[in-house]
Amino acid sequence: MADKLRFSQRLEWDRPSNRVARALEARRGAGEPLLDLTESNPTRAGFRYETDAVLAALAREESMLYEPQPAGLRRAREAVSAYYAQRGLAVEPDRILLTASTSEAYGYLFKLFADPGDPAVAPKPSYPLFEFLAALEGVRLLEYRLRYEDRWRVDFASLERALDAGARIALAVTPNNPTGSYLSADEMRRIAELCAAHGAALVIDEVFHDYRIEAGPAPAAGEIEGPVFLLNGLSKILGLPQMKLAWIAALGPGQEEALRRLELIADTYLSVATPVQHALQKWLRLRPGFQAQVTARLRSNLARLQAAVGGSPCDALRVEGGWYAVLRLPQVRAEEDWVLLFLEQDGVLVQPGYFFDFEEEAFAVVSLLTPENVFEEGLQRITSRVAREAG
Repeated sequence: MADKLRFSQRLEWDRPSNRVARALEARRGAGEPLLDLTESNPTRAGFRYETDAVLAALAREESMLYEPQPAGLRRAREAVSAYYAQRGLAVEPDRILLTASTSEAYGYLFKLFADPGDPAVAPKPSYPLFEFLAALEGVRLLEYRLRYEDRWRVDFASLERALDAGARIALAVTPNNPTGSYLSADEMRRIAELCAAHGAALVIDEVFHDYRIEAGPAPAAGEIEGPVFLLNGLSKILGLPQMKLAWIAALGPGQEEALRRLELIADTYLSVATPVQHALQKWLRLRPGFQAQVTARLRSNLARLQAAVGGSPCDALRVEGGWYAVLRLPQVRAEEDWVLLFLEQDGVLVQPGYFFDFEEEAFAVVSLLTPENVFEEGLQRITSRVAREAG
């Protein structure tokens, strides 16, 4: 009977594992030591959490009462509104809809704006999850390029081509993962203008917004005059991905119908747990302490990276914010060969640029969240290896 089951074509279900994944599995299987420079799970990165306060906020009597609200409990949406107010952005609670994750938020927005087979557009390079999220909704994903000059910049010609091809929804990420680049205020306004001219919805993912590494304030999406949907959540804001709470904030004019329809979608799932909604207000008060720890590590690790590549055959691309950095390697080897060499010979794990759809070689992506001692030792091994191989 099982051999007669017919599966959907939404995903390429039987993707073969790549050489890096196989080499990593073999190394771990053999029990060999590993310096993991890809660690992006904040709960495993050695930060101090106010554990008692986090858990105590869940122990509320109200959590025993089931109160299904499609947009989320009012008190939780008020807490999100207060978070934006602290950033200088006015977002009324009625403009906020809670989800279990930003991935779910993307799914809601794809459902809202795109029919099966319709195109959407996302930046390249960027996080590879977009490909899967779009495919699971039956949406075709087009791409617009980010070009690196002195910083990463939007290639507006490629964005216009995608919008001309009928993209119903445009995704932007600021700061981007993994490039660490914020959209400038001018870039955000230009993207919004193009979306408005083509009748496409604009979604801005700013989950790493609070982690500015360079001096000066981060560009604010609130400067956009047209409608925009902002995504954020606890995974990055508080380093609590296990608590499963995120949101969509609808800014700009004419959003009432979109919010009404989003509530209908959310009412179909009712996926956000009641205890985390009641805890949210108290949790967000913990934000300054946690983010201060993370930002300090990001900046210290970036300084280590810049010092390590100084005078070496590789260099680090500019990072403005977020948790990641990009290392440009000499083209004496293919990108995957570099990554395998670091892993198999030096016991250091990095991610190749092609994981994130870099169009050129050779790049490696590292997490600035990595504990400092691991990061420093891993960089030393990488730069020593590159010097020997490229010298």
